[in-house]
Amino acid sequence: MVQINENLCKNCGYCVKFCPKKILEIGTVRNRRGQFYPVMTDEEKCITCAICATMCPEGAIEVTEGGSKA
Repeated sequence: MVQINENLCKNCGYCVKFCPKKILEIGTVRNRRGQFYPVMTDEEKCITCAICATMCPEGAIEVTEGGSKA
């Protein structure tokens, strides 16, 4: 499960760039900082590798095993 704290995101795009399954993209909604933040396009394809979380300089992404994002 991938959880994105959209209010910490600064729209650097690293999570999108480095996702091996290419299932993250920058969304169309702005956060409190005025930045567009990432969204998952296909949760079922996520392999919970946590590369997105590792690459995030703001610590805005948390990846845990099991379940789907509510």
